[in-house]
Amino acid sequence: MRILIATAGSRDDVAPYTGLGSALREAGHQVALAATGSFAPLAEEAGLEFRPLPAEPRAHGDVGGTREPARAAAAAAFTADLGEGFADAVAEGTDLLLLSATTAPLGWHVTEATGIPGLGTYLRPTAPTGDFAPTARGTRSLGRLGNRTAARLALRRTDRVFTPAVARLRERLELPPLSAARMRRRQSAGSWPVLHGFSTALLPRPRDWSHHLRVTGNWWPYVDPGRRLPDALEDFLAAGAPPVLVGLGSMAAGEGERLGGIAVRALRRAGLRGVLQSGSAGLAADGDDVLTIGDVPHSLLFPRLAAAVHHGGAGTAAAALRAGIPSVTVPVAADQPFWAARLAAIGAAPPPVPYRTLTAERLADALAAVVRDPSYAKASAAASRHMAVENGADAVVTAVRRLAG
Repeated sequence: MRILIATAGSRDDVAPYTGLGSALREAGHQVALAATGSFAPLAEEAGLEFRPLPAEPRAHGDVGGTREPARAAAAAAFTADLGEGFADAVAEGTDLLLLSATTAPLGWHVTEATGIPGLGTYLRPTAPTGDFAPTARGTRSLGRLGNRTAARLALRRTDRVFTPAVARLRERLELPPLSAARMRRRQSAGSWPVLHGFSTALLPRPRDWSHHLRVTGNWWPYVDPGRRLPDALEDFLAAGAPPVLVGLGSMAAGEGERLGGIAVRALRRAGLRGVLQSGSAGLAADGDDVLTIGDVPHSLLFPRLAAAVHHGGAGTAAAALRAGIPSVTVPVAADQPFWAARLAAIGAAPPPVPYRTLTAERLADALAAVVRDPSYAKASAAASRHMAVENGADAVVTAVRRLAG
């Protein structure tokens, strides 16, 4: 079967699909990944065909930023670009579409025009539930009715963002006019199947979800079996006690010097060695007790750490649990506060330290807590054991086999 996985967004929105695609390829399918052009190397490393989509999130500003009007405008521009190339990616030969939450509002119209079946493969929950508020709203529950209402409003906002792109796409596909909101209602009424690539160790499946919404466990980014950590990092890891990773550079462009200073002071105050991941902010520090690195696979590094300091993104939160290490979270925006709160709720992290209140003293106190209180490591290890019996990629392979008949 020729399968096209279509996703768009940041690296965390794309990388998990490389592992999923690799599992489908090993099951005998021909697999292509459609994503924005900068992610071609990820697909090629996993042995997947790559089909570029024309949109690039950074071309329209920081979609994950904190200013709502700017974020909405950036998202609308991004989806307009995305829609332009979506049909082209599918037209190259496809028997099955696997759609992310970002590409599904476009993919539904392509499946209508072509008759190609589609399957939802989402990294985060989007369907309304009374169990929790929408992930982008943060951590405060609004009550069961309020949570469901807030989720419906969030989906309406998403539909408004996609409206211009959907109109142009349907015109190109020679389909009659149909709004993004009406198509979503049609898919929901038809119980369109969606598989969710997160772990119930971190977030239990909502009790009020319908049967067509499944949670499979995480889909992990592909890592070549022969890949190794850089020699300098291996030497640093071998030179002393397990260090703490500080990776705060993904949403703090231009603040590398300030954040690097905070990280080093916090590590030394807590008496810990540290690995700083430079990220887009350009974190850097010198010293026998600190090493600065670039991008390395979480699956290779995290099991060698004492803890990880990060923004609380879904992928990094899951990677820390998979490795059985506690986290200290410094959420900034989007769904980071939600996942940071989930880590704290299961005991794998202390309460989040919001980015706007971050100081070396607060970070040092949180680090001291997670490395000295064994309950955090114990909770992380329990989650790791839970994740070890989940096989999210195999669940998708099985679902695809059933669709193929």
